[in-house]
Amino acid sequence: MDFKSSPVLYLIAGAVILFVLAQSVFFLVKAWKRGKELGIDKKKLRDSVTSSAIFTIPSALSVLATVIALAPAIGLVVPWVRLSVLGNITYETVAATEAINAFGITTGISEAITDPEVFAGVAWVMTIGICFSLVILPFVAKPLHKKFLNAGKKKEETETAVIAEEKEETTDSKKKKRSFAGFMDHVTPALFIGLIGAFISNSILGAGKKDVDLDGAGILSVITLATAVISSVILEIITKKFKLTWLEPFIMPIGMIMGMVAAIVAYNVLPPEIAMLEWRG
Repeated sequence: MDFKSSPVLYLIAGAVILFVLAQSVFFLVKAWKRGKELGIDKKKLRDSVTSSAIFTIPSALSVLATVIALAPAIGLVVPWVRLSVLGNITYETVAATEAINAFGITTGISEAITDPEVFAGVAWVMTIGICFSLVILPFVAKPLHKKFLNAGKKKEETETAVIAEEKEETTDSKKKKRSFAGFMDHVTPALFIGLIGAFISNSILGAGKKDVDLDGAGILSVITLATAVISSVILEIITKKFKLTWLEPFIMPIGMIMGMVAAIVAYNVLPPEIAMLEWRG
């Protein structure tokens, strides 16, 4: 199993992460100098750096949760370096699972990879797949940015027109204009909900391999899902009720970690015949 954690892999990962850190420090120094040139108060600059650093903590927790989820299958190094550069749990886990399935292995990321060829294939899929965004971005970023700006202007114009004509128009025409103006606001949330829905359905009805324990949907997958959802909902309610805006970025990573903890506790506390129960395994 040395191919998952060889010194060469650690050297490559360390070099990549050091480059990312050096890049971050470089732009931090440049931004600080530019801020001073613009006459921005040092206290405001320090507050900006502090708030930015705090804002990275939720992302770091999500990265940690993803590394923990992927490490049993493909080791620590590849998820660590992948998520330290560019990636997220919704992409990395899907890419790794699909790559493993392409080799005819149905267990996904629930079991350790013992074949170096499969490991290399998974690493390539995870890495090359995410690189397309970096290759395409320089060519499409500017045109897309202009389109989004134009869409934002049109939305403002439409909303202004609706307000200006409120007294003259019927209720139905008002609703149509407002629904059109707010259409783009719902596209991204809808796509995200669809993606999350795929994970939820897999936890409830996902079919696994019969001869592999805890591969299909069962008691543990439902407990994990329910704990993560309930934790997130409770945190959302607390955030809104007490106006704790600083807590909002932490809701998803905390929910993920709570789900993992619940799975570990349930596996060790519940009787084996209940903890290992699967209806799609």
